[in-house]
Amino acid sequence: MGLFDFFGSRGGGKGGLRKQAQKITEKYGPPENRQKVIQHLADLGTPEALSVLCLRFTIRADPGITDDEEKENVRQILVDAGEKAVGPVKGFLAEQESGVSHGLRVLAALRPPADAVATALRLLHRLGREYTRDPEKKLVLLAWLAEHHGDLAAALQRPAQDSTAAAAGIAPGTEEAVPDLEASLLPLLEDFSDDVRIAAVRVLARQPLSEKVRVALLELFGRDRDNARVRGDVLQALADLGADVKGYRPTVEEHIVEPYDLDKEGHVKRRG
Repeated sequence: MGLFDFFGSRGGGKGGLRKQAQKITEKYGPPENRQKVIQHLADLGTPEALSVLCLRFTIRADPGITDDEEKENVRQILVDAGEKAVGPVKGFLAEQESGVSHGLRVLAALRPPADAVATALRLLHRLGREYTRDPEKKLVLLAWLAEHHGDLAAALQRPAQDSTAAAAGIAPGTEEAVPDLEASLLPLLEDFSDDVRIAAVRVLARQPLSEKVRVALLELFGRDRDNARVRGDVLQALADLGADVKGYRPTVEEHIVEPYDLDKEGHVKRRG
């Protein structure tokens, strides 16, 4: 999808949003031009205008200090817009490849942790089943989950009555379904990118151990037994999780490396 197709037919309607999108993503023009558009979109305050405003996150303009100031201004405008900005920000995260970290910051300020985590997992669930030439978006989402949330299963737990949803006028039972943690993350262990596989391993290492995760990690170890980077992270994850290598011991024994070893019960241990 092209950058200006993000808001579809809305871009050619009231307010000239398509033209505003072109101006707000112009890297080389005078910064005053972008800043004027940012303020214009903030004043409009419609969901369509907020969608276009999010596009400012997709470019890096010079000088860097001005770029940072503009993005922080956009972030604050979106946060101040409250629930009205949730849909535009989620749409931005779903459709765009760059600027995702900024969108996640905004969403985390607007919604409870359970919703922010669930959104990131839904995106990873989709991305794990699609071919993408550039792994950046997957890496950003995984890094965000690893940095801000340890036990994702706990973070996904929602109270019986979500006061934030009620305040926003969301009818009970209409919220998006909570994504399956393993279904969202395990396919990423088969990604073509070493970095994505490693990032997924590191997120899984912080979750409660399940048989599916144990087997998936050991299968990855077997596939990447000659890949030192991936192999090392899988061994560390197995050690952190206290997982045994039942069913895979011969392969692990043949390819395990220092400082890792197996104890009598077949658990991966790290020396020193």
